[in-house]
Amino acid sequence: MRIASVGHGVFAVTMITLGIAGLVKGDFAPLWQPIPKSLPALAQLCAFISLASGIGLLWQRAASAASRALLAYLLLWLLLLRVPGILLSPTVDYWWAACEIAVMAAGAWVLYVWFAPDWDRRRLGSVTGEMGLRIARALYGLALIPFGLAHFLYLKHTAELVPAWLPWHQFWAYFTGCALIAGGVSVLIGVYARLAAALSAFEIGMFLLLVWVPIVAAGSKDAFQWSETAVSCALLAGAWVVADSWVTRR
Repeated sequence: MRIASVGHGVFAVTMITLGIAGLVKGDFAPLWQPIPKSLPALAQLCAFISLASGIGLLWQRAASAASRALLAYLLLWLLLLRVPGILLSPTVDYWWAACEIAVMAAGAWVLYVWFAPDWDRRRLGSVTGEMGLRIARALYGLALIPFGLAHFLYLKHTAELVPAWLPWHQFWAYFTGCALIAGGVSVLIGVYARLAAALSAFEIGMFLLLVWVPIVAAGSKDAFQWSETAVSCALLAGAWVVADSWVTRR
């Protein structure tokens, strides 16, 4: 077993969990939703890829192949499904889903840079070297900005999610939205980027801990709430790996 960082371990376990969930349900895991109705039933294949890549990331001999395959898979999903979906139906479901995949792709790209074998480094230096890290970080920064904007577009719903014991619900909705936008811009332009990535991962983690965990722990049977909990776990995993990219090397 080869764990490069805590984020790496969290990311791998998240992919394994998504894969198991997909196989058990026989449907697409929340991260891959929404799926166009015209798309053939590929739920089992997606679940298998998630499970196999997650296991591979924890196995030293397979980490490079697993990270390469997972990155290719996530980029294809982003470019072939999410981007066309935004163009054909520019609704919040599709651009939000595109940002989710972008965060996971950024995390997978960082892992690929860490674990890329010598052959890949010699022939794909722009993808596996420092340039690859910059692209992964830029992808992550771009994804944070729409997340922040959504806090303003859906201010009422965002404020309703703030725990009841916290005062000034609208303030926290504004504050967290601004923080995500500022973090995305900071990562993009490279000003306090490491701090911005760490704080954005912390914010995603706190959102998971303070909002979704109490809801599902209370016995919620709402499919949307469980879905958002799973997605938040995936986002935290991707954000954690990107934040680790400033402090961890191969």
